[in-house]
Amino acid sequence: MAPMRILLLNGPNLNTLGSREPEIYGSATLADIQRAVTDRAAGLGADVRAFQANSEGDLIDWLQREAGTADALIINAGAYTHTSLALRDAVAACDLPVIEVHLSNVWKREEFRHESLLSPLASGVIVGLGAQGYVLAVDALGRILKGTE
Repeated sequence: MAPMRILLLNGPNLNTLGSREPEIYGSATLADIQRAVTDRAAGLGADVRAFQANSEGDLIDWLQREAGTADALIINAGAYTHTSLALRDAVAACDLPVIEVHLSNVWKREEFRHESLLSPLASGVIVGLGAQGYVLAVDALGRILKGTE
């Protein structure tokens, strides 16, 4: 039996983590986060395929290419969370369990960040726990995929 495969999709500006507004987003880099997710997933017998892009089309193209070989999706769509109907439709079409992650607590920020086009598609949403939120997303997907959640 093939190992579980989790997709990790990160949107615009997340490539600048570690240097971009660390008071909001923390000091972990995207590489740190990807390593933590991969390590946690390995402990559950899962593989991770990670991708980050600043372009909406690149995110959609990657998701469409990878979704057929995956069991679940962790997504931090960055600003596209609040604006991209196209990305929302691609997430819906992939028909995977989804955990939406945000490093900061969007509810303590500007009002436009309170609306997520992705949340209605998600099995769960983790906000405000920094990089640890991604690791918690792996744990949640492990339970969902094993049917214990």
